[in-house]
Amino acid sequence: MTSHATIIASELSVRPQQVEATIRLLDEGNTIPFISRYRKEVTDNLDEMQIRGIAEQIEKLRALDDRRETILASIREQGQLTPELERAILNAGTMTALEDLYLPYKPKRKTRASIAREKGLQGLADLILSQQISDQSLERLAQDYLSEEVPTVEDALQGARDIVAETISDNPAVRGEVRDKAMRFGGMNSQKTDNADDPRGTYETYYEFDYRVDRIKPHQVLAINRGEKEKVLRVKIALDERDWLRAIERHFRQNYRSPLAKELETASEDSAKRLLIPAIERDVRRNLTEKSETHAIQVFGENLRGLLTQPPLGDHVILGIDPGYRTGCKVAVIDQTGKVIDTATIYPHKPQAQWEQASNTLEALISRHHVDIISIGNGTASRETEQLVAELTRNLDDVQYLIVNEAGASVYSASELARDELPGLDVTLRGAVSIARRVQDPLAELVKIDPKSIGVGLYQHDVNQKELERTLDGVVESVVNQVGVELNTASPPLLARVAGIGPKLAERIVEYRNENGAFPDRSAIKKVKGLGAKAFEQSAGFLRIRDGSNPLDASAIHPESYPVAKQLLKMAGLTVNTTPEERATALDRLKQGHSMANLAEQLGTGVPTLTDIFEQLVRPGRDPREDVQPPLLRSDVLSMEDLQQGMRLSGTVRNVVDFGAFIDIGVKQDGLMHISKIPRDERLHVGDVLDVEILNVDLDRERIGLGWVEN
Repeated sequence: MTSHATIIASELSVRPQQVEATIRLLDEGNTIPFISRYRKEVTDNLDEMQIRGIAEQIEKLRALDDRRETILASIREQGQLTPELERAILNAGTMTALEDLYLPYKPKRKTRASIAREKGLQGLADLILSQQISDQSLERLAQDYLSEEVPTVEDALQGARDIVAETISDNPAVRGEVRDKAMRFGGMNSQKTDNADDPRGTYETYYEFDYRVDRIKPHQVLAINRGEKEKVLRVKIALDERDWLRAIERHFRQNYRSPLAKELETASEDSAKRLLIPAIERDVRRNLTEKSETHAIQVFGENLRGLLTQPPLGDHVILGIDPGYRTGCKVAVIDQTGKVIDTATIYPHKPQAQWEQASNTLEALISRHHVDIISIGNGTASRETEQLVAELTRNLDDVQYLIVNEAGASVYSASELARDELPGLDVTLRGAVSIARRVQDPLAELVKIDPKSIGVGLYQHDVNQKELERTLDGVVESVVNQVGVELNTASPPLLARVAGIGPKLAERIVEYRNENGAFPDRSAIKKVKGLGAKAFEQSAGFLRIRDGSNPLDASAIHPESYPVAKQLLKMAGLTVNTTPEERATALDRLKQGHSMANLAEQLGTGVPTLTDIFEQLVRPGRDPREDVQPPLLRSDVLSMEDLQQGMRLSGTVRNVVDFGAFIDIGVKQDGLMHISKIPRDERLHVGDVLDVEILNVDLDRERIGLGWVEN
């Protein structure tokens, strides 16, 4: 058998030694963020995505091994494990291949074939399969198998054919070949069911749909699946007769000189139509669904990463609005630290329609607290509320607004965490606080919400929920550790995402902080009950303490590398207390006089770690979100009627899907930039700000087509 490391290395285009080192680190209990950041010498600079890929692959391969052992034990217990079969099972590289080999030996519920076997017809089935040449007639050959349970020749032949049909269907070579043909040349057909209820024509595209299996897009598969589930569509996989017939004939060939030739032909056709093709259809549908779900989950993860990595606007006083009609718009003002300093409820929309009063209230809050950014949730009444804010901000200097994704705000508002954070605030106002804080620090606020509740995906409710949760949790973990967490101010949900900590330890850290005050340095966290050496090792580098007793604690330098960092500073004639600006010149001069390899050897570390230390000494604790384009702030609003073909506007990417990207251009409806309009070398992400051109506007269907504008 090929080693797991070799298999994974081939799939991920890395070296087996790198895979072996990574698996060893994972098995020792190290987290992915820790390995990618602080064990670069061991993995030879594998990045986080590669390490995560190795972790996923080794889990799948080990699950395959477990299943392999179960299957071998089962067949061995039946006394049917031959050396050839064992070798085939040991060499099976996928779960599908493994299950194909096991199928003939897998315990089944009662089937027509098993009933025939109980009646003693296996021998006659073997004669049909062997295509024995005989001078005896078909009837004479069947006579030997008659009994009380099998009174006629036709009963005997029918039972034998049932056994043959199942044997053909269970044959791993036949099944594999037909499945391969179906995946390459089969067609996926969908039609509208009789009396289907689809009043909005949601699935109209798929009423008469016929596409090659190997060319169908993931979003089409998921849409068809949902339409079928809602009983709007009827779906079928079409396979040419020649594709299954040739596969069967290749392994079960008729001998026309045998009196049993016709029986094999009849059994083959029965096998294909009753057993094989339905099974292959299920396999193909499952395969398409799994691939489509994997793709959809990946898109969701990428969109979530874009949302979480939006740059914070922390130096602003922000007014958050949770829009609504009948119950009014909830308003909350937060200061630069995220503290709630004022709240209100306004009723600008019907039925109350207190437009002027609502405007006056907002203006008073803006004036009183020196608000410079207004954050509007994108839910119900969002665009109508934007109209109110736009009218107001036209006459106010230095006040701008933006629309933010409010998904999950209501879930947060009713949560125990929200009650703890905002104990004196009504549940209806907590959503407005969340909407404001999402602008101030999107990451710190969004980690409080189940990632699945953040609506930046496609068909997220239709995919494998366990895999979705796992992927999204990985994205959140990745971003949190990439950015770093301020130990003395972070909330429990934010701390829980730090490598090596988790929810229980996060709660204990906050409890200890509340009881004993701020942590003076990173090592002080060891006093928290339950936080042992391993947890400290994994988490310490991702925790930040600014203005603490050790300036290095504000950086991403791991405590295990402090001796190296101090020695490096000493070589440059510096100390830990010198400013980053002072360090930059001296360290640059030091690098010019030595090669990195030489310095690393002198300091007893590796070049990757030393490179990171240099960067952190000059830019300690740098927030990677600073490199991201800031969100687009607006001071006016357009209506769809204002849009004209050829008009150019700036927009914010709200969602990226298979067929394009939805972009907020400041009107009620997001515009769609179809994938055909996006240059092939461009990758759009949630939060990207770009210039677009209006291609078409459909007022009746509220659709806007957008084009790419070259800068």
